Formats: sequence, C-alpha cells, structure tokens
Amino acid sequence: MSEPFRTRRFEPVAPELRPRRHREAARVVVTDRRVALMLADTDPGLPGTRWWVTPGGGIDPGETPLAAAVREVAEETGLLAEPDQLLGPVAVRTVVHGYSDQVLSQVEAFFVLVVDNPFDVVPGGLTPDEQITLDGWDWLPLAGIDQLPHPVWPANLAEIAALATRPEAWPVDLGVVEESTLPVE
Repeated sequence: MSEPFRTRRFEPVAPELRPRRHREAARVVVTDRRVALMLADTDPGLPGTRWWVTPGGGIDPGETPLAAAVREVAEETGLLAEPDQLLGPVAVRTVVHGYSDQVLSQVEAFFVLVVDNPFDVVPGGLTPDEQITLDGWDWLPLAGIDQLPHPVWPANLAEIAALATRPEAWPVDLGVVEESTLPVE
C-alpha cells in the first residue's frame, strides 16, 4: 500500500520516480447557478503554477462520500451545510493528477450545493498541506469559465453544475481524465 496522500513533501521528484498514490474523494460544486465557488491551488514544487478546483478532498476511513463532501465544504469554506442540501452524487470520474512530487489517482464523487447567494469564505479546518498549497478563492462565473487564464479542474465544471437539474441521470460517469501540473507520461 502506498503512503497516505497527506504525507507530501512538495519537493520535486524526477517524473519516473514520483510515488503513486490512490484515494477516493468527494468534490462539491457550490453554486448559485450563475457563479461557482472555486479554490486556487498550487504545486509548490513547480513555482508559478496555479489552477482552480472545487472544494473537496479525500474520504476518510469509514466515511461516506456524502459525509466527506459535507465535512470538506465546512473545512474549506466555513459553510455548515446539512447533508440533505447536497444533490447527488451527480457525477463520478477517475482523475489522475501529476504533481511535481507525486502522482495521485482518485475516484471522485461530485455533489452540487445550490446556495441563494455567494457568501464570504472563512476556511476553518485546512490541513497543513492545504495551508501550503491553497492560494485563495473566488466566485467564478459558470458561463465562460473555460476562458480563465488558469486551468479549471474539472474542465467541464459548468456541465457538472447543470446536472443538478437532471436527477434521473445521476450519477453520470465522466470516465478517466488527467489534470496535471507535470504530465504523468
């Protein structure tokens, strides 16, 4: 078994020597249907890298994807949502992230949380690694989000948000994708 994800060192490793890790994760598209709350993430091993990502993270042992989604939203945004406020999982996928110090493969369940209005983000439980890598947050427009200067992960964020209105289709299988600061191959 590989080391847990939370043991990162953030020191570049030769691409062929990067350790490979696997986990299950829950991600949440927090939206008022016009904008989505996105976190700016970085790879300290590759200075200058930046991308946008939805709130979410690893599922702890014994935790359901829904419970992990609720916990991650609280930790990363300060919003205390009730489980019945989250829709889904609306989509699932396997994503491979190539970072400067590791390759992470994770099976993700996406939930949608519709809020009345954008709120002030007050992270209350960032992990030590998140305190190093996270570089802010913003409410970004769903229309044209693919035109931003920094990558958005998942690239099909607007499509995932729109699934909230199609419960008969849940969960949509989005397949396997790669989102990397340093390509895996």
